[in-house]
Amino acid sequence: MSDLKFTLSRRALLAGSLASLAMPALIRPAFAQGEPLRFGVADPLTGPSAIFGEDQMQAVRWAVEDINAAGGVHGRPLEAIIVDHQAKPEVGIAVVTRLVQVDQVPAYITAFSNVVKAVAPIANREKRLMLSVGANSPDIKNLGDYVYTTFPLADVDMRALGTWLYTNQEKRRAAVLYVNHETGTEGAKIFREAFTAAGGEIVLNESYEEQRSDFTSLVLQVRAANPDVVHIHSVVSDFTAIVAQMRQLGLNMQVTSFQTAFNPQMIEELGAGAEGIIVTALAPSVEDNANLPAFLQRWQDTHGREPNGLPYTQYWYDAPHILARVFERVIDSGEEITGTSMRQALLDIGEFDLPLTNKITINPDHTVQAPTYFWQVKDGKFQVVGKL
Repeated sequence: MSDLKFTLSRRALLAGSLASLAMPALIRPAFAQGEPLRFGVADPLTGPSAIFGEDQMQAVRWAVEDINAAGGVHGRPLEAIIVDHQAKPEVGIAVVTRLVQVDQVPAYITAFSNVVKAVAPIANREKRLMLSVGANSPDIKNLGDYVYTTFPLADVDMRALGTWLYTNQEKRRAAVLYVNHETGTEGAKIFREAFTAAGGEIVLNESYEEQRSDFTSLVLQVRAANPDVVHIHSVVSDFTAIVAQMRQLGLNMQVTSFQTAFNPQMIEELGAGAEGIIVTALAPSVEDNANLPAFLQRWQDTHGREPNGLPYTQYWYDAPHILARVFERVIDSGEEITGTSMRQALLDIGEFDLPLTNKITINPDHTVQAPTYFWQVKDGKFQVVGKL
């Protein structure tokens, strides 16, 4: 691990009622030489989703540190300006507007489908390259010329999960519970289509509003439907609450989700109730990526634990590496660094061989493909049980 040290500075607060929401941190090495190559990062650092956002930003900080320790881009350091969008669209619009209009970044990274959709018009209007990292709404591929995902969308892992449950796990009757926003509605829809196409039956399909705390009525509907698998497409806090209430009522059937449930804290909170839960992940395991063991050890050495949402942190660590390649391409071309030149460089490069997510290709339709890994909680830990 590098011995580089960072200075974190707070910028001026946004004017008006959202002032307290925009406190970007600048991340650069203390020895930085040359003019920094700046990019924006917007993720939840407060609120319920900060459990993921904080660890994702640790991954970004390490990536910037490692890139700069290796000499940066032609000797110029990367500099990440990190802001907190709280996983709220209206906050995302405010802080991304500041990144673009005040900080004048040519590119920014963000996540969470509802925020990605809200801030995409800014990228297209202002001609800034926007990378979505971790959001999975299939609509992201249709958000405009300047919006790209580095992360496979739900039509990859949810199609794989629906098929795999029927063919490999011999599940026949599924209940589907999902949060009523972009992540839940679209991911659940694709899962239903895949499961029924494989031959399964959807015996219950129910939505709920975000930040709900009592799921008794939903759980009672699950019990009445008598499925052999319950797929929950939710935010992280909801997933734990739903499973806990299911177990309290004696419902011990198979539970599945996507990688928002890939969370050691969830296992800790549910205890024995977490056993058997299956989640999808779209980043390689240690068997398929030689750098991942050292990344996990770095977490243990620094934080004494694994990251929350390990697959997400792998993609977030790799996102600055993508931007470093893009910056390099623009500099080599002699063009001015703008959102337009960076977008063209992204497309010209196309294929990126990355430290923690292996090789990805930015497709012309704004998507990327990756294998789907199936992880199951066994003896209190996530273990890979399949790949498709």
